[in-house]
Amino acid sequence: MNTIGIRREDKSRWERRTPIIPEAVAKLVREGIPVRVQPSDNRIFPNEEFVRAGATVDEDLSLCSIVLGVKEIPVRAFHEGTAYAFFSHTIKGQSYNMPMLRRMMDLGCHLVDYEKITDAEGRRLVLFGYHAGLAGMVETLSALGLRLRWEGYETPLASIRSPHAYDSIDEATEAIARASKEIAAGNWPNELRPFVVGFAGYGNVSQGAQHVFGFLDPREADPEELPRVGAETARPNPFVKTVFHEKHMVELIEEGRPFDLQEYYREPSKYRGVFEKHLPYLDVLVNAIYWEEKYPRLVTCDYMRRTWKEGRPRLRVIGDISCDINGSIECTCRPTEPGAPCYVYEPARNRYLDGVEGEGPVVMAVDILPAELPRDASHVFSRALMPFLPALARADFSKELENAGLPDPIRKAVIVHKGRLTEGYRYLASYVGRE
Repeated sequence: MNTIGIRREDKSRWERRTPIIPEAVAKLVREGIPVRVQPSDNRIFPNEEFVRAGATVDEDLSLCSIVLGVKEIPVRAFHEGTAYAFFSHTIKGQSYNMPMLRRMMDLGCHLVDYEKITDAEGRRLVLFGYHAGLAGMVETLSALGLRLRWEGYETPLASIRSPHAYDSIDEATEAIARASKEIAAGNWPNELRPFVVGFAGYGNVSQGAQHVFGFLDPREADPEELPRVGAETARPNPFVKTVFHEKHMVELIEEGRPFDLQEYYREPSKYRGVFEKHLPYLDVLVNAIYWEEKYPRLVTCDYMRRTWKEGRPRLRVIGDISCDINGSIECTCRPTEPGAPCYVYEPARNRYLDGVEGEGPVVMAVDILPAELPRDASHVFSRALMPFLPALARADFSKELENAGLPDPIRKAVIVHKGRLTEGYRYLASYVGRE
């Protein structure tokens, strides 16, 4: 039986999550699966809870056949022939993680990437996406309250703090619900009615963000209705929610044919972006889409420069939960941390200012959002990962991948096996210099 190791997260001081919680460790130990845990003073669950669960708390994980983490692992921390499961952020050939991938290959390691654990329909099974949406929306509303204050509007949203300041998502949403009651009682500027928040995407991340926004009691509008959305003075809450699907973001270059979702995914070059036509009607944009360079952008810097030449546009805050650098939101120039979650892009000067003050949109770009809700996020992630751990503990990675005893969702997520890229990931060879 393989020993399972849980490593200490050390990519960021804000990272307090764990891939499996003490309750799950206790269950594994009862099933005869030994667990070793690196000590951490930062992890949301203290070392003592893992000890009570039956784990060995020890700095040395070299005796573990499979090591679980959350974020990327430092190059120096790998052991020869060991299997690792974590979010590697390598599948797009991310240059900053190629040294890590090369090191794993040199040491004959095995890499299981949580992002690629999927069912037969390709749906992800082990993920933090919903909690990224929860935390991202709280962070976006916090930034919005501060931005409105800078503009001279004192609103109840200014009382909303960053998600890491709350003990749980329930505590955060209670604060948002209180703000909503104050707004419904009349504490909101008439000139900010209606106040439209657009959600790009409709998957797990977007669903989490929409859940949080629901505590502000918004009415809903279809994206095509936005030019006709007016203030409803009889309605106490000013907020309007609109959700954008792919058909709202792009159109066929060839005229006369309807939008085809599957064709768009197969051949995005046949489509062009049209999302910018919606931006004049949005006060806040929450970006929750998956994006690669082959897809059109949602917001370009050129659009920002053109519109800000004509005065201050309506768009105040971009909650870029997806946080692809210079990606679907081109003015997302760098990721941020929870302690300083925002910067302003000033299109006229093509510069960035930390905080929420400046002549341009506020960009919220925290790239470890679930870490701001470490207890909630760890519970849900552990529950999703737990069904696969007994099989991982019994697996024999020294055998060929098809005979290693891995369930299909895990086998498909093996990027490196015995130091070699597996069939589905051989395209990464050019990125690591192993042609």
